Amino acid sequence: MRQLSEHDASFLYADTIHANSNVTFVQIYDQSTVPGGTLRFKAILAHIESRLHRSPIFRSKLLRVPLELDDPYWVEDEYFDLEYHVRHIALPKPGDWRQFCIQASRIHARALDLHRPLWEIYVIEGLDSITDLPAGSFALLTKIHHAAIDVESRNEFIEVLHDTTRKPPKPEPAEPWFPERAPGPIELLCRASVNAMFAPWRLMGPFARTAPAMMTFARDVLRPEHHRAATRFNAVVSPHRVFDTRRFLREEFERIRGLAAGATVNDAVLAVCSGGLRRYLDAHAELPQAELAAVVPLGIGAKHGPGAPSRCIPFGTHVADPTERLAWIQRQTSAAQAVATARGMPLPACTITHVPGPPAPVYLYGARMTYFSAILPIADGMGLVFAVTDYDGRIVVSPTSCRELMPDPQAFTQCVRDSFQQYLALARKMRAAKPVPGRPKRAAPPRGADAAGVLGAAPPRSARPRASAADRRSPAARTVRSAAKPLPVAKGGRRRSTAPRR
Repeated sequence: MRQLSEHDASFLYADTIHANSNVTFVQIYDQSTVPGGTLRFKAILAHIESRLHRSPIFRSKLLRVPLELDDPYWVEDEYFDLEYHVRHIALPKPGDWRQFCIQASRIHARALDLHRPLWEIYVIEGLDSITDLPAGSFALLTKIHHAAIDVESRNEFIEVLHDTTRKPPKPEPAEPWFPERAPGPIELLCRASVNAMFAPWRLMGPFARTAPAMMTFARDVLRPEHHRAATRFNAVVSPHRVFDTRRFLREEFERIRGLAAGATVNDAVLAVCSGGLRRYLDAHAELPQAELAAVVPLGIGAKHGPGAPSRCIPFGTHVADPTERLAWIQRQTSAAQAVATARGMPLPACTITHVPGPPAPVYLYGARMTYFSAILPIADGMGLVFAVTDYDGRIVVSPTSCRELMPDPQAFTQCVRDSFQQYLALARKMRAAKPVPGRPKRAAPPRGADAAGVLGAAPPRSARPRASAADRRSPAARTVRSAAKPLPVAKGGRRRSTAPRR
């Protein structure tokens, strides 16, 4: 038995009937790498069962202290049932990306049973109509409560269930498991009394949990002018979630950061997200003239590592020029007092969270993981969150909101993609104009133009990219693609960007 930290317990206390603290990891696998070419649900279930002993998360459930006088404890679930937690479904035909996002959003929105271990895994088949996915690909949706995992440091579920080699190791012999006895109410109250003696501030827990709402109410009364910078996402959220994603090459973010001296990959990601939010609000005639801020755990880039503390920083939505916006963000993130301004902190419009992926390609019982992203929790007053995942040379930007605040998630992610394309075009232009020492000045050869496809493994080199249904409906998307330069001819044949396209 172990007690939750105050930080982890805060995610439990933050749960409401319309906004829970679920985190859902979205993983897609290429089944062709499995020995024999097929991975059945029964094998996945047996694989998960063989790894249960590697982490206490799997079999631990919550035990609350009477009257909430202390933080809850993790205790082993004596009635643990693996088949309750691992489920098998398939998308209805045609099984396209939009259907997958809707299904993932619905699963993410449903609250977990707080009387059982706080996780579920959904094995999803029927993805054959998603562009650029190898035939037979399947997905894993791993839903877990934020109180049980720290998404900004290490993903224990990924580490436990995956291997770094294609050939699955021999299954480990099952270890005998005997659940420990959970303490009764009297013992829990005695523990709470002892904890209160050594940490009397724990008795202020109920007040501390209501303090943020009281401060927000006071700010609304005393500083009504801050509403002038509010966006549609600074509102009460509904129980219905929406999720979409765009995938980019990390090396192209490296190019983008070169547009501003001293900028990091982290700054480039913030600039792309800022530009996407600016485009979306402007398209709806809702862009405030005042600057907006983002709550940012700075986890991408050389200056900051995973688990870095969160900061609320202005992130340049009021700056029209993209290069100036990147330079603005670089100054904010590098300043020692980034959050201190004479006029006070701008109103946060969103959260941008780094969810680190595995440092190298990983396999689930031989199936290679080709895509990794996350759906993160939102809350009242913060109805937009970007999950930024980094895996296998690609950075995936995945916004989460609710259906009422963002009824058009595809339009929002298209704005993010257009923001990226604008930055990438400027980076290529700057690179082409920069002379190479010792060589005559000439234009740099063009590279893969579109690094912003949705997901899936890289298509075969001989495959010709196809426009998705969303692109065929969107003249703006076709215009962006028609402006892309042809790919260079590499030795041994043609080469194109490995990033999938939409």
